[in-house]
Amino acid sequence: MVFLSVLLSSSLYAQTRGSLKGMVTDEQNKAIPGATIVLEPDHKVAIADKKGEFKLQQLYPGTYQLKITALGYTAYTSETEVKEGSNTLSQIRLQKAENGQDLEEVNINSAHKNPDNLIDMINTIMPSSVITRKMIEQMGSRRLDEVLKEQTGLAMVSDIGSGSRAIGLQMQGFDSGYTMIMIDGQPMVGRNSGNLDLSRITVSNIERIEIIKGASSCLYGSEALAGVVNIVTRKNITQSQGLAALRYGSFNMIDATLEGETPFAGKKGSAFVSANYYRTDGFNSNPYLQEGKTAPPFDSYSLQGRGRYNLNTISTLNFNGRFSTRKSVNTKDFGTGPNTDVLTEDEVNGSVSLNNNFRNGTQLKTQYYLTRFKNRQDFTDINTGNLLEGSNFIQYLHRGELQASHEFNRRFKLTGGTGAAYEYLNDVSYRGAKSMTNAFGYGQADWTLSNTVQLTGGARYDYHNKYGSKINPSAGLRYTPFKNIIFKAAVGTGFKTPNFQQLYMVFTNIQTGYTVLGSEEFAREINILQDAGQIQSIWPIASRIGGLKPERSVSYSTGFTITAIKSLKLDLNVFYNDIKNFINSEQVATKTSGQQIFSYINIAKAYLTGAEIGVNWAATPSLNINAGYQLLYAIDRGVIDSIKAEQGLYGLVYDTNLNAQRKSERSDYFGMSNRSRHMANIKFSYEHQTGFSGTFRVNYRSKYGFQEANRANNFLDNYDTFVSGHFLLNLSVQKTFYNKHLALQLTADNLFDYRDQLMPAQQGRAILGGLTYRFFKD
Repeated sequence: MVFLSVLLSSSLYAQTRGSLKGMVTDEQNKAIPGATIVLEPDHKVAIADKKGEFKLQQLYPGTYQLKITALGYTAYTSETEVKEGSNTLSQIRLQKAENGQDLEEVNINSAHKNPDNLIDMINTIMPSSVITRKMIEQMGSRRLDEVLKEQTGLAMVSDIGSGSRAIGLQMQGFDSGYTMIMIDGQPMVGRNSGNLDLSRITVSNIERIEIIKGASSCLYGSEALAGVVNIVTRKNITQSQGLAALRYGSFNMIDATLEGETPFAGKKGSAFVSANYYRTDGFNSNPYLQEGKTAPPFDSYSLQGRGRYNLNTISTLNFNGRFSTRKSVNTKDFGTGPNTDVLTEDEVNGSVSLNNNFRNGTQLKTQYYLTRFKNRQDFTDINTGNLLEGSNFIQYLHRGELQASHEFNRRFKLTGGTGAAYEYLNDVSYRGAKSMTNAFGYGQADWTLSNTVQLTGGARYDYHNKYGSKINPSAGLRYTPFKNIIFKAAVGTGFKTPNFQQLYMVFTNIQTGYTVLGSEEFAREINILQDAGQIQSIWPIASRIGGLKPERSVSYSTGFTITAIKSLKLDLNVFYNDIKNFINSEQVATKTSGQQIFSYINIAKAYLTGAEIGVNWAATPSLNINAGYQLLYAIDRGVIDSIKAEQGLYGLVYDTNLNAQRKSERSDYFGMSNRSRHMANIKFSYEHQTGFSGTFRVNYRSKYGFQEANRANNFLDNYDTFVSGHFLLNLSVQKTFYNKHLALQLTADNLFDYRDQLMPAQQGRAILGGLTYRFFKD
């Protein structure tokens, strides 16, 4: 940080900048407000005002590529030179596109040049969205899970095996294992109990979050059946600047961040460093728990650095490194007795890549990525002082990949890649070390047939050392019959192998006593428990455990986007995911102590279907309103077939009103657990030119099944335990001073203090205040 500070201070005052201004009009010299101006390679972006005028500031002298786009006009591209001081362009005239259609519209929220991935994750046929840095700052969120749970179609749920510290991301009804979480285009690891704990990731250095929903495994791999969340960190560095931020609030939360970035070597290179410290006393969602927290306290540190250097006009070398650590100590007195639970986590990852942009339009990227996640959890019995080892988990992922793309005549683009990965895992819960290897290759073609029709087609080949090979094709259509209406349709296939947890886990939660057994270990471990006299009953569904098969899916998606007027946008998407051999966690036995035993089985057939609606309305120049809604049905076809046949595993249900069993009816089956039928959100964002801004957000989730509460009948019925439907209200306000150098912010999460003991990760009301100071030259 000292070295970076020297670079910052010297660069701030030693280099003279320039600016670029101009005016965009049509062929009749009428202004084109809202035109998008992009300056490469620094990706400086501006929007033309009501007079068609724009200005880009803080530019280093040199030659740039200027690109201007506007809806209904052909794109304008040229080279321009920036000198010291003010530079004025002559009036730029855009020509009307054929048939009144735009050839290449650039969306300010999604336009980007990402050196980490040649795959365009946003301009895809699949439903996609971007959460910008500005949105994150306005929300006042501290951790990644807080940001994602407020997005349409996403939910944070506590799954079996996750313990009290981890919650998983659910997308369109898929569990967390079906969504690929990536940082700068590379997958995260650390699913030591089945979930990826997103609360361990700070949002302090995130530039944007890219979300793709639907069967994306064609390009991204087997973990992307539900979709992809790509976290993009700071990289578009055009000037020397720094940031210091501090927030403090409820539950003794402290969130402190230091950032610095600077170009060097005459803009040939750039460096970025970010450090974050976060702590919380944790919180308690269980009114019956007198000692301890359902979400334990923790302290965490994270450090990230990025570097870029232009070797020549064609080749760029990129470096990325990240380290984070977290420690948590929680003393509890429930379940199996008073104990102290100590958890430590460390994560290190790094990558190096060489990007080549050849003059003929071909792009080539070679990258190596290594990540390591380590977790250790121990319990100390307070009464006896005995130390009980809970977990000792370490996971490595080595991944090499080569990507290439080429655009032909701006109408046809090919993108492809190949690579291999080696994954190693060792945990006391897995009876020794385990490893998996896979190789892959993929290709995608994007073909613009006309100004109204665009086709996408591709396929991915995967080879797994345990489950063999599989080819997954996909196809999509984008149709723009009118200027303000876009139709999209896509179909994709998916292939997902069982993970380490589903195959080999042997885990007992010492705090609460439940046990999770992987399918490969179930037979041996259940016999050990029976011989020890710890089994009260084994349920009939246990006969289906063993030999887990890979899941295969076909996903369909269709919808449209309508821009009725310039300030109002409507998105509708309908999805249907048909899944075979769907892997689900099920309770399969009960211990003599009353605690549950869970394992994993293949559901022969299942489907997840529903619809999502999104509305974006710029009500005034200062007020913006966003609303979203998801309808979801998550159905096991085997349950439905058994109920209709009036026989089999699901033919009977225990009716608490009759205090007796009766034949099951279709209306008895609610669906898969942990999934709400309805989810909705609305956000009011206000931003005034005086520097005052604020957001008010309301999130709703209808009831969802938690677990069976009466006699076991192997499916979720209306007599079981549910988490109630609920609203969560969040508020944040911010004011900037001194030409946006200083910002003061106040946030209030969960205003009504809603808590439920079945939602251990839902914190009560949290009020935080903070200030941010940005260091840059005016």
